[in-house]
Amino acid sequence: MALLPTPPSPTVAAIYAAYEADAETGYRAHLGASLIGTECGRAVWYGFRWATRARHTGRLLRLFQTGHLAEPRFVADLRRIGVTVLEVDPDTGRQWTLRDAGGHFGGSMDAVGIGFPEAPNTWHVCEFKTHSATSFAKLQADGVATSKPLHWAQMQVYMQLSGIERAFYLAVCKDTDALYQERIRHDAEAALRILAKAERIIGATRPPSRISDDPAWWQCRLCDHHAVCHEGQAVERHCRACLHATPVDGGAWHCARHARALSRQDQEAGCAAHLFIPDLVPGEQLDAGDDWVSYRLRDGGEWRDGVSSSAWGHHQPMLETVP
Repeated sequence: MALLPTPPSPTVAAIYAAYEADAETGYRAHLGASLIGTECGRAVWYGFRWATRARHTGRLLRLFQTGHLAEPRFVADLRRIGVTVLEVDPDTGRQWTLRDAGGHFGGSMDAVGIGFPEAPNTWHVCEFKTHSATSFAKLQADGVATSKPLHWAQMQVYMQLSGIERAFYLAVCKDTDALYQERIRHDAEAALRILAKAERIIGATRPPSRISDDPAWWQCRLCDHHAVCHEGQAVERHCRACLHATPVDGGAWHCARHARALSRQDQEAGCAAHLFIPDLVPGEQLDAGDDWVSYRLRDGGEWRDGVSSSAWGHHQPMLETVP
């Protein structure tokens, strides 16, 4: 007897759909400290240049929210034992926000705290994380730097930018509610290397080398940018993918074609004079003029990018051959 299909769950589906409807555009305005520890510099560059729009399922978006909802409980737990915790900047009344000198790199600290039993007179950057049972076991066995290098790099950035010399990592296992703590020392040399990496990526007009040219390599298979990097998937038309746009001081962007600053809305919309950064086109550059660039694509056809070619909509495919 054939198995009956699982009946639909309309309420659950509606909840997930609501999360997806409320989700942000999928593009982060700045290069985040939470991602700078990614081993592949090209993946970080792709994220900064909006090569791939982040699209998450409602279930995953709800899981992300679970992590955020745990933060007030971490704060309450610490205050219960006498730790002074400031989850917002007293000067602004908002979450602690840190940026590098150029304004394009940084992040938001969960909190800062003082009065920990291990070092009662020392201020700490506070980082709160939730883990699956498997991830939590590895964290317990190997520590933050080995098991979660992205988290370690994130804290090093926050310590460097805030001038605080210690970080307190507090994690919970979502399956058992067990807690894990680790005090992290500021490694100035490592932090400066991380900031230098961010500066290189922000200033790069071309993507750095891949971590591997093998699309089956495990880090590539798990990467959000796999389709763009290894399969030649089209990138949407927006200013971050245009060779006229440049990040400038103050966390701003400037368009050389129109000689003006670009707002976030401008960046997402792009314009008719858009020309793709050549490395985002899966083909060989053949020729170029003031307002166009021509390419030979992987299938042997030619394609011209620019105002003289077909005017495609913002979300239409990038790659169309010309006669």
